[in-house]
Formats: sequence, C-alpha cells, structure tokens
Amino acid sequence: MDLEGLTTAHLADGCLRLGVPVRCGPAGLRPLVPGTAFAGPAAAVVHLGSVDRLLEAIDGAAPGDVLVVDDEGRTDEACIGDLVALDAAAARLAGVVVWGLHRDTADLVAIGLPLVSLGAIPTGPLPGTIRAVRDSASVGEWPVAPGDLVAADDDGVVLVPAADAEAVVAAARGIRRTERAQADRIRAGETLRDQVRFAEYLARRSADPAYTFRAHLRQVGGEVEV
Repeated sequence: MDLEGLTTAHLADGCLRLGVPVRCGPAGLRPLVPGTAFAGPAAAVVHLGSVDRLLEAIDGAAPGDVLVVDDEGRTDEACIGDLVALDAAAARLAGVVVWGLHRDTADLVAIGLPLVSLGAIPTGPLPGTIRAVRDSASVGEWPVAPGDLVAADDDGVVLVPAADAEAVVAAARGIRRTERAQADRIRAGETLRDQVRFAEYLARRSADPAYTFRAHLRQVGGEVEV
C-alpha cells in the first residue's frame, strides 16, 4: 500500500473522518533518529523476556512488514538491540516499533533500520522475571493483529485495523490534498481565517452557542479539525 506523503496525523484524521477508532501508541514512542518515517503491515510479537520470540516473528514476516514488539511498556530493560535489528534488516523489514526500550543505540543508528521505542537503557532482558504468557500483542491499550497497518513518524505511532486500512488511507489522502491547498493559499496571502470564513463562524456561534467549529468546517470544506 502506497503511503507516500502521508503522516501519522493524516492517518489519524482519516480514522476520525470514517468513524474508525483512532489507535495511537503511547505518547512516549519516538523514532530513534528524528525525521524517520515508515509504515507497513504488522508482524506483531509479545517479548516474554526472550529474544527467541522476536527471531520467530522475523522468520515469519514478509519484506516490508513492521516488527511490532510488545514488552508491556517496561522501562527496566531493553528488549531489542543490534543483533536482532541486523536480522530484521536482513529480512528487509520496513522498521520496528517497540512498546518498551532498546539498547545498542549507536549500533542501531549505524544499521539504519527505522526504529521507534520508548527510549534506551543499557540492560537487556532481565532473567527470572515472572511474565504472563500471551499470544496477542498490544501497543499501549491497543491490540495489534498480524497485517494491521502500522505507521510511525516524529508524532508517534498509529495502528489501523487491516480491514479498514485501504479506506483510511484514501480518506487521509483527501485530507492531505485539502490541507496542502489551504497551506498554498495562506502562503499566497489568504489567511486561514478568511478561508474558513471565521468571522461568519463567530457570528453564528454568538447567536447559537451550540454551533461548533467542526460543524462549520463541514459546511465550508476546511481541514483544520476533523
């Protein structure tokens, strides 16, 4: 699926436009290298304290998939480092999303495989920790099924159910086109307030306090809010 030019914000707005629940990863998830963006179908795995689970997920993934590692958001250990990242890169995965921490930061940067996580810590998986065995992976509160669309950039991570992905991407493209046209008009001297007829909105809101800006935008065709 071609997502060129689309950001996680566009995809989140596409979900809102279609009434699809917006499934964003926890706010702390950020790219290892700022400016990195990637997307693809999920190859999801629960860490459970051992790297074998990650290798098994890579073994079953297809080129272009995104390895999604559920380490329950732990901040006392890293669950992925340079060797696993090298293996994922060799498998031609699009990137890695870790709901948890990474280590070997300098090596990961050199490897160049896009990675998003909650941050870094020197220690690897901690032995002897009791973990509940789960087969279903999550990122924050949201479950991730194989094939779900995963997109990541500087704003964070968005997860879209596979069944909704095509429609959400199409809606996101429409939103992006409108936003780009609005931005071009601002640069040409027409303010955003003029484009969305903001004075008209204020007058109507004054007469009808229940009138919302979102309702107004639906009438004038703006994309400031969905």
